[in-house]
Amino acid sequence: MPSSPRTRSPLGSALRAYLDARTAALLAARKELGIGELDARAFLHILEHRGVRPVEVKDVFGLTSAGVTVLVDRLVERGVVRRDPHPQDRRSVRLVATIDLGDSPWAALTRFDDGFEDAVLGLGPGEADLSAELIARLTRLAHPA
Repeated sequence: MPSSPRTRSPLGSALRAYLDARTAALLAARKELGIGELDARAFLHILEHRGVRPVEVKDVFGLTSAGVTVLVDRLVERGVVRRDPHPQDRRSVRLVATIDLGDSPWAALTRFDDGFEDAVLGLGPGEADLSAELIARLTRLAHPA
């Protein structure tokens, strides 16, 4: 069989298939909730950093103050985030996710992430180091210096 630029290694094909499946799960969750990519990424950040302040979300995603306000308003309107008063600073609010990733539509995405963790934990030390180096190289391709 002649080689071509489209020929893929089994590992490359497996990585692409995993990324495609995870992307499809994320798209399905976003579609069901009616939120865009940035909103979904911000929601996941808020979920992982319970009680984060809007200014921190602004900094992480490179938004303006007005931009983060609009983003948080959309997430609150969709019912996926709520604003809680900051316990020490009455002028500030904390953002808290209001939905569980174990519930639909996020359950499929949670299964991918849990399965990913299980697979990583099942690697031997040499396999884990080699895999980490491969992923670091792939990440550098997306973010060249």
